[in-house]
Amino acid sequence: MARIIEIQSFNPDWPRIFHEEAQNVKAVLGPNLLSAHHIGSTAVPGLAAKPIIDILLVVRALDALDACNDTMLRLGYIAKGENGISGRRYFQHLEGDLHLVHIHAFESGHPEIARHLNFRDYLIAHPQTAQAYQDLKCTLAAQFREGPADYTAGKGDFIRLVDERAAAWRSETGPHRRKDR
Repeated sequence: MARIIEIQSFNPDWPRIFHEEAQNVKAVLGPNLLSAHHIGSTAVPGLAAKPIIDILLVVRALDALDACNDTMLRLGYIAKGENGISGRRYFQHLEGDLHLVHIHAFESGHPEIARHLNFRDYLIAHPQTAQAYQDLKCTLAAQFREGPADYTAGKGDFIRLVDERAAAWRSETGPHRRKDR
């Protein structure tokens, strides 16, 4: 069955779900886990999104994380390796074909960490940009309802533009300060 792209109105339970999942993962990873952050559209208050919680983990060592794959599986997380991004470990928590949670884990200092946090924080601080992103996602979801790769590709130019703006904005506003865990 093809994966269906569905955008839902912001759900106030999404932050709670993030916190519960982050606590479960923290119990598994222990001192290797430096921080856990709620990222992606479900982390932006008021933003419509696919109802999938994205979690960014910052870890001391990827090899120590890899050693936890079996324990993560017992929590329902399927390890997918780098899954296309060098230096990342990606996990999916599914219920049948339904994606519930995606985990993106990086060693401390990896540039993807700042990129994800900057993007999220920029959307929170710039509601007009967040609205434009929501509008684009809704349009693409209607156009590519059964084409997740096309949906993702359709967001590419917008995300790259916001990434550039967010990096410049972050250099003006200072380091990330939001505490997620």
